[in-house]
Amino acid sequence: MELDYIDNVNGLDENIVRLFNFDKAEAIQFRDLLIDAILTRKEKLDLSQVDFITRHSCNLIFGLFKSDEGILSKDNETFFCILTLEGYKKMLELIEPFCLKESKSFRYLYDVDTPTDLLFAPAASR
Repeated sequence: MELDYIDNVNGLDENIVRLFNFDKAEAIQFRDLLIDAILTRKEKLDLSQVDFITRHSCNLIFGLFKSDEGILSKDNETFFCILTLEGYKKMLELIEPFCLKESKSFRYLYDVDTPTDLLFAPAASR
């Protein structure tokens, strides 16, 4: 699994933080990490600490908050995914199909109106 950031992806000042190039096994590992850190322990999940994720000039930290804000960053290098417990439960539902079978599809992992989206794309490459 790889992580990167694409600035102004469509010429409309919309950006993407992307988790990509992974298989079903890594989707399961990622899902289980989210469940353990966010839902069970209610702690941050810092992807720089995850062995099976290769980061390309950025990092993503998931955290539990009182409102769904999506992805925010001050420097376009460290990104924070700011969602409620319900927001993360919805995210896990969106990830689940990738844990059941190999897929070439992709999904945006939340529906919050912010300039930066979180894309989950197993078949994408750099």
